[in-house]
Amino acid sequence: MTHVSVRRGMLYVTAAAAIWGTGGPAAALLYQVSGLGPLAVSFWRFVFGALLLFAAARLPGLGGHRPAWPVLLLAGAGLAVSQAAYFGAVATSGVAVATVITLGASPALVALGARVLLAERLGRRGAVSMGLALAGLALLVGGPSGASALGVALALVSAVAYAGVTLQSRHAGRSQAPAAPRGTAIAAPADGAASAGEAYGRAMWGFAVGGALLLPVAAAEGLVPSGGEAASVALLGYLGAMPTALAYSLFFAGLASVRATTASVVALLEPAGATVIGVLLLGERLPAASAVGAAVLLASVALLAAGESRDVRGRSTSG
Repeated sequence: MTHVSVRRGMLYVTAAAAIWGTGGPAAALLYQVSGLGPLAVSFWRFVFGALLLFAAARLPGLGGHRPAWPVLLLAGAGLAVSQAAYFGAVATSGVAVATVITLGASPALVALGARVLLAERLGRRGAVSMGLALAGLALLVGGPSGASALGVALALVSAVAYAGVTLQSRHAGRSQAPAAPRGTAIAAPADGAASAGEAYGRAMWGFAVGGALLLPVAAAEGLVPSGGEAASVALLGYLGAMPTALAYSLFFAGLASVRATTASVVALLEPAGATVIGVLLLGERLPAASAVGAAVLLASVALLAAGESRDVRGRSTSG
């Protein structure tokens, strides 16, 4: 099976964040034409995504290996809880509150978990990059206002679930990589980490389990569109294919070789991508503070990418 290098892993995670940025605008259009609620949209995203991944699993090099059931159940539950809690936060406190709290808390939670559970050091460059990313996120989205206690709690639950999925996937990716020589620092593995097929299987089966867990609450909300059936199916198909099947497969594959904290910070590019789409395609205005925030976010990701590349060169010369 194909293995993922650190450079390719960074490309995969960055591409996943960019594709995720298209999900918000697509979901906003879907809400307008379909009458579906956020839980139903999440359910159909998972169903379409899982079906596409199962269909593509027959292609050479993918395979779709099923992880152990405990790992699979945790991944599916984490994906379902993260998605449902985030949309619940949006419904109770608005997009800005949900985005700032969920995406803002996730890198810190991942960094803490990676240090305690995976022995991954954040380092000075990583700390500076995270600070820049969080500042850029705050400028891009704007300060939270009108937050309810329930909305804040749901956003934090979403952040915890997302961090858990990220750490679990990173641990699974590292466990498939060759063992590092005794005495070397534990960081992202050198070129040639876990197989892409393992990551593909985690995404495929994770969505299947997540969709099954979301089915009861989504059915209570209503699973059938109340209008615009053709447009609804097209938009759900897009959400299932791109921000779900493709983006999460790339993200999980990238986690095989990229530090968990690095991946969580790079994922903050998602709101930047959504902002660009809103300006270019939906006619939205971009305030000066948001433009500065997007630039700061991009700078933080560039700093992290440079650090990962330097670490790869350092390991190559020392080995």
